[in-house]
Amino acid sequence: MRKTPLAGLIQAMFMWPTVALAQTAPAPASAPKADLETVVVTGIRASVRQALDAKEASNSMVEVIASEDIGKLPDTTIAETLARLPGLSSGLDRGNASQVIARGLGPRFIGATLNGRELASSEPGRAVRFEQFPSESISGATVYKTQSAELAEGGVATTIDLQTVSPLNFRERQASVKLDGLYYQLGGDIAGAKKTAPRLGGIYVDQFNNRTLGVAVAFSYQDQPSLQKNIKHWGFNEDHSGDLNGDGKIDKSPWGFGTDVKRGTDKRSSLLGKVEMKATPDLFITADAYFAKADIYEPGLQHWTGDVGNWDGWQKANYSNVDIRDGYVVGATVKDVGLTTNDYVWVQDNTTTAGGINAKLNAGDWKLEADLSTSQAKRNSQWRDVRHWANNSGTLTWSFTGNEVQTFTIGQDSGNPAAFSQPTLYVDTDGHIKDKLNAFALNGTTSLNAGDFKSLKLGARFSDREKRYHQTTWSVNPKSTVAPSAFETINVSGLAPFIALKDFEGTTAQVFGDDAFSAAGRPRTQWDLLAGWQVKERSSSAFAQADLDGDIAGLPYRGNLGLRLVHTSQTGAGMQSLNGAAPTATQGGTSYTEVLPSLNLIFGLDANQERQIRVGLARAMTRAPLDEMRGSRNLSIDTNPAMPISGSAGNPGLKPMLADQLDVAYQWYFAKSSLLSAGLFYKKLSRYIGITSDATTIDGRAANITRSVNGKGGNVSGIELVYQSPLPAPFNNFGIYSNYAYTHSNVKENMPSVNPFPIEGLMKHNGGLTLWYEKDGFEARLSANYHSEFVRNPTWTSGQLIVNGAETYVTLNLAKQLSPKLQLRLGIDNLTNQKAVYTSGNNPYQQEVTEFGRRFNVGLSYKL
Repeated sequence: MRKTPLAGLIQAMFMWPTVALAQTAPAPASAPKADLETVVVTGIRASVRQALDAKEASNSMVEVIASEDIGKLPDTTIAETLARLPGLSSGLDRGNASQVIARGLGPRFIGATLNGRELASSEPGRAVRFEQFPSESISGATVYKTQSAELAEGGVATTIDLQTVSPLNFRERQASVKLDGLYYQLGGDIAGAKKTAPRLGGIYVDQFNNRTLGVAVAFSYQDQPSLQKNIKHWGFNEDHSGDLNGDGKIDKSPWGFGTDVKRGTDKRSSLLGKVEMKATPDLFITADAYFAKADIYEPGLQHWTGDVGNWDGWQKANYSNVDIRDGYVVGATVKDVGLTTNDYVWVQDNTTTAGGINAKLNAGDWKLEADLSTSQAKRNSQWRDVRHWANNSGTLTWSFTGNEVQTFTIGQDSGNPAAFSQPTLYVDTDGHIKDKLNAFALNGTTSLNAGDFKSLKLGARFSDREKRYHQTTWSVNPKSTVAPSAFETINVSGLAPFIALKDFEGTTAQVFGDDAFSAAGRPRTQWDLLAGWQVKERSSSAFAQADLDGDIAGLPYRGNLGLRLVHTSQTGAGMQSLNGAAPTATQGGTSYTEVLPSLNLIFGLDANQERQIRVGLARAMTRAPLDEMRGSRNLSIDTNPAMPISGSAGNPGLKPMLADQLDVAYQWYFAKSSLLSAGLFYKKLSRYIGITSDATTIDGRAANITRSVNGKGGNVSGIELVYQSPLPAPFNNFGIYSNYAYTHSNVKENMPSVNPFPIEGLMKHNGGLTLWYEKDGFEARLSANYHSEFVRNPTWTSGQLIVNGAETYVTLNLAKQLSPKLQLRLGIDNLTNQKAVYTSGNNPYQQEVTEFGRRFNVGLSYKL
């Protein structure tokens, strides 16, 4: 038994000193093998088998998405497929799966890479929106649930590596084209909304020069309606309300309510180019570039009704029919209430580019690899709001009793332009974000003949990242009168009528000026200056990893053992204002070094390796969100030096969040394309980042500042179960894919101050069931995915946390092979018309409900 050296190493891993310097979890610099839990894809049986083969061969615990043929992933984007994997889910944005949640941890704990390279993000932090990757551009994905030293640091929850097609992996020329027509049911409820849209995508792969040169080109275009109906509660007057029912107790009144209707478009396009070349028998070179663009143009309509906060009881005489529950006014009728209507357009343009050059060289006993990459993301957005106020007050009646009960009626003639004043134009805000990330990685692998140690991999990575944001806000009064004939009445099922400009762009140019939407020459407000920021981050890392193969106590095993060392320097800049004075430049920063050990072991329990026990042990890190590292500060300084400074600020000194983590799983590959798996995971989080009132020192003076700080952390643990298999005869054309995850954590957010939220992303229950059928060129897949409620931040601003209610999302996909080259497809998304329900302040009466509706698509795929 050759256990002595390894046993000592394992013991050291379990007892590594807490002084070991810590940093973020991996994002693959070169994608290692993967331990798979598969997701069902088109060409179902082949893809399941391919994914399970990858899982069984992996030295890590992973989930794998595999496509059995070119361009054959089943979903519109990779985000929808990722959200069905064990322990994973996603929040919805515009009705689409977007940012991924994994193992009870939110998007900021997810590392994202494309072909092993870290990605820039158009979000304020680091989180990547996975809906930007269409199925045509992605050949598969590996979700790493355990860490290894060769993975670039970045994801405590998981690292998701998306892979683009490799042209030299194909034997001959391949090409595929998809054409879809989409129908959005909610468009029928909203006058003037777009209901139908096209989607086009394709991929071409070819080989030249005796298969020493390969090329791939993929593209996609989708003109997706962006539709929603929303009713929102604005919260309660918690501190200065009054007694409405005469019982001597304060009754907390709502500030008001709003409705929001979107009837816009979300145009998305992407382009992928890739070249592979066998320059010599020992030199392999790959160059690739990816570009994605999203142009969002969302005309929208809003009603705002308020004036019911009953500040210090002044409105008591206007209240009647009061419904009070748990001290909150959840229903009433109130006289003399105002109404604001907003005819607005949200404009948002996102672009993401990523690319690089990779070279692999055989040099004697070493296999060397060098990778040079760059990634850039931009986001330009603007809210253009033509705002009107009702000429007369009205009587408001409402009932917001929780459980999606949200009804209110307004007394004004909301669909009549004559009932409103002349409008004012508000541009709030014109915002611009840019993220640029350059990286270089170098590694080498050589064989070893040292007992259980079979190979050694050494490597280093260097990255340089800069992210910045600035904004401008302004308002414009009308230069001429808007005639009532310029408006139309918009009726929306279930809501009060709206008024909207028939020609928004033309009328606003005529009334407010041709430059009404241009920020050129406009001064930035005090808040604009304080909202801007810039963060620079430079990181270097080195790792050593050995592959293992041997036996322990008579059990054959394989795996890897490694150590990653990371050093990062960061600077956060911005503006600061003291006692309301004009802002001046300020900046701060820090540096840190972290040590990240990792161990992965797979024990075979039988000769055929059908039963396996997998163990993963590691320290992982996730860096602080970039926007929370800003240098901006808004401070009040009392003339009495004994009084502390107060205010709000960013925190350029944030250190990464750390996790010491253990994974154990039993996997039984009991038949072809079949798996039964049960796993446990445990993460001990430290330096958890949350927003709180921080007692600190500024320029030698005590200060209490509201900002993000590194806190204590806590535990995140859970269980994951997977069962998948084709069914036995006589049902052997059917199959099942199912998973369930339970997650628990004692980590709390710092808000609300009373009864704080659990950690962002924590879903206690999460799972899915997919039933599939395949015979004679016909395929069918019915999927239902469920998650319990979880805390998320769906807005731009960090710290605006809400509870996303439990959801069950159901999809149906059908396909029929009409000929060897032509396939007909039909799909229905959100089959049960699941709504998004948000609850704020941990108050069940303060809800926001959004309806996105069902989506249908019919399409053709043609393989050349």
